[in-house]
Amino acid sequence: MSELTASDSWTGDHLVEYGLITLAQLDEATRLAEAWGESLSDVLLARSWIRPSTYYRSLAERFGTEYVSLRREAPDPALLDRAQAEEYIRRLTIPWRMRDGHVVVATANPGPETILYARSQWGRHAGLVVTSKFDIQWALQDVFSAEYSKRAVLELAERDPILSAQTVFTPGQALIAWALVTLTALGLAIAPIATLIAINAVMSVFYVGNFIFKGVLIWAGGAQQYRRSREIEAAARMLRDEDLPVFTVLVPMFREPDVLPILANALRNLDYPTSRLDIKIVLEAGDTETIDAAMNLGLEAIFEIIRVPPSQPQTKPKACNYALRFARGEYLVIFDAEDKPEPDQLRKVVAAFRRAPDNVACIQCRLNYYNRDENWLTRLFTLDYSLWFDLMLPGLERLGIPIPLGGTSNHFKMNVLRELHAWDPFNVTEDADLGIRMTQKGYGVMLIDSTTFEEANVSQPNWVRQRSRWIKGYMQTFLVHMRRPIHLSRTIGALGMLGFVFFIGGTVLFGLLNPVFWIMFEFFTVTHTAGLDYLFPSVLLYISLFNLLAGNGLFIFVMMLAPFRRNWLELVPFSLTVIWYWALMSIAAWKAAWQLLAKPFYWEKTTHGLSKQTASEVAAATQGRPGFVV
Repeated sequence: MSELTASDSWTGDHLVEYGLITLAQLDEATRLAEAWGESLSDVLLARSWIRPSTYYRSLAERFGTEYVSLRREAPDPALLDRAQAEEYIRRLTIPWRMRDGHVVVATANPGPETILYARSQWGRHAGLVVTSKFDIQWALQDVFSAEYSKRAVLELAERDPILSAQTVFTPGQALIAWALVTLTALGLAIAPIATLIAINAVMSVFYVGNFIFKGVLIWAGGAQQYRRSREIEAAARMLRDEDLPVFTVLVPMFREPDVLPILANALRNLDYPTSRLDIKIVLEAGDTETIDAAMNLGLEAIFEIIRVPPSQPQTKPKACNYALRFARGEYLVIFDAEDKPEPDQLRKVVAAFRRAPDNVACIQCRLNYYNRDENWLTRLFTLDYSLWFDLMLPGLERLGIPIPLGGTSNHFKMNVLRELHAWDPFNVTEDADLGIRMTQKGYGVMLIDSTTFEEANVSQPNWVRQRSRWIKGYMQTFLVHMRRPIHLSRTIGALGMLGFVFFIGGTVLFGLLNPVFWIMFEFFTVTHTAGLDYLFPSVLLYISLFNLLAGNGLFIFVMMLAPFRRNWLELVPFSLTVIWYWALMSIAAWKAAWQLLAKPFYWEKTTHGLSKQTASEVAAATQGRPGFVV
């Protein structure tokens, strides 16, 4: 536990004397600063007990200098050195302008240490002005945006091109695809019945393998997690505030001003020292509506707005790569705009990382929905997510199979994330790709029992847009990592390779093939024709019947089991209607296949805020918070 510096004590007395904070607030802030090992100013600003502009103007008055707004009086770009950008952010000090032949430094952290640093860097006659932390971060974004934007797009493609989806099909993959199509066409021309039987046999055996594999996953996942959950929960409660590291939270958003208050309120409710949070609202520079909404929401000093300059591809991973340049946490997590993580999630993650083997680089929390009972689609979506996050992913972890990460609530070690060149901006399921890439590089993923609740899609067309993007990303991920199948098998093991083929490839393939088999079955049922008999020799017929009855029956049964863990038993009857949900998935899969060829990097936007429950969530989040602008 640290003690306040003389500078902190002087600052507190000064603020009370001028009526900017109360004595009670000073006492509480002093207690928290000592407990958290933070400066008094960080606590005051994090708790919003003083306006940032008021605080920094007071600092300028105290040091007998002027306060400047860098948004109105921007720094001279010629004075800024990109190689020193991280040091500027750490010290909250940048060279501002030249006056009378001397550099004037703008700082949000004035004091003896800053004065000595300025004189050592820019000469003993360097001047000093005070500005806000927000203004320094904003100014650095403006000056370095072009280079950071280029690195956000091209870093992985240039440094590890074999693992980048920038190339959709390698020449080798194109040749293999051409050869398969040619051989199939020749087979259909020379021996059509034998060729169709062979294709049917391969697909039928693959279906059987998939059913068995997912059955094993669900069994393994159901037996996992419970003991670990209790241990992590107990360890999280034992963590002292002063022992917690800085945690960066990225919130990438695009044209979502209406749901911003939900996430902001959820982050305010996190059981984590606010001065240890580094929250970045990541917005496209052209999205002025959401930028204005964020500016006017009265966000505390722990929130920072990152404006991503326009470039292609315009994707979530590119925006996160750009924001990563300004992150200062030991760990990093991504939340979506409408997310509501459980309050103790970050503490559990820190506890889990400290108990995990050194090679664990990511902890994935569970996802589910707060509007699950709104309509048929939200109920089926909830069943789908419950099966995925509560049973299947724990099964993958237990069997040591690479885990395709979810799009949110995945918590990373910052140093590993940077080592891997972060996310692939050309992959539209960058999370799943990064999970596989981590495993190939020797890092592990752990799941813990903490849930982030989201808004389930209430509109079927909107759901198809979202799911088609996910499936297209799975296609990209499969193509990227199968460029070197032998290397992939060596790095993730035989079981991992099998799981990758079934879990990633199978998800794509079944979405595409299911309509073909459904049409054949319906045609036979309606016409009772014997015309299809030649495609189903007796052994193949029994396998196909097993797939139709036992396989689909198994999936309906496990959909029934999925909500039991959360005691959402009212959802169980809806599992019987899952066939239409599978049909929607096939529509999305065919749309994804077309987009992979026509516009592979297009990020199909999912519209949030359509749920009736979202309005009440926004109202609850904004109640009693008038807000102010920094």
